[in-house]
Amino acid sequence: MTISLVVGAGHGIGRAVALTLARAGRKVALADADAAGLADTARQLGGGVLTHTVDIRDPEAVAATVAETEQSAGPITELAHVAGILETGSVLDSDPADWRNVFDVNLFGLLNVVRPVGRAMRERRSGAIVVVGSNSAGVPRMSMGAYGSSKAASTMLTRVLGLELARYGVRANIVAPGSTDTDMQRSLWADPEDEAGARGAIDGDLSSYKVGIPLGRIATPSDIAETVEFLLSDRARHITMQSVYVDGGATLRA
Repeated sequence: MTISLVVGAGHGIGRAVALTLARAGRKVALADADAAGLADTARQLGGGVLTHTVDIRDPEAVAATVAETEQSAGPITELAHVAGILETGSVLDSDPADWRNVFDVNLFGLLNVVRPVGRAMRERRSGAIVVVGSNSAGVPRMSMGAYGSSKAASTMLTRVLGLELARYGVRANIVAPGSTDTDMQRSLWADPEDEAGARGAIDGDLSSYKVGIPLGRIATPSDIAETVEFLLSDRARHITMQSVYVDGGATLRA
């Protein structure tokens, strides 16, 4: 039996990815720093799912998680890396410590995961990796210097990884969501429970140079998860090093 490892599976897009992969017939293993969220995802999958509570900033803990997963459940043939955090603030006035925290999770955390997983895939000469990034990696967003920079860096990391692994038959791609109905997205709204926040994202804000969402809706986590599942599958066997924007046209793919 082969395994799809979902990192960041405790909530939001990561949970949706785990559920979508399971519905598509994959055997999944789950990892997240949030033990309670991880348990909730496992319950939604019906139980009996291998879970790991791990801080991806700790390379030794991540390597142990990967090794235990392969020993207990089988080789990891698919990796969906969804883990990430958001800090907002201006480039000039934000705390450099916030930048370090964002990069420790969004960039170095990713590196800590893809190194052991990618090495095993390279040895077996098969596998697929999808990293969930952000459309802010390609288009400047006000107050998102740290987040957008970290996602731009993780996007390039993934593309270079895909180039290095291509000769071994291993693919690596990025899914770049825009506004998606998650706790992270709602944290940007004046009132996380007020759906007016979604309307603001849809309509845009010219004062902050956001044009809105041409398709007239924000994404659901399952919208992103379906794209992740496709890129991991053999249906995408000739796609690698690509960044697929799933943002309803919000960036005009600039």
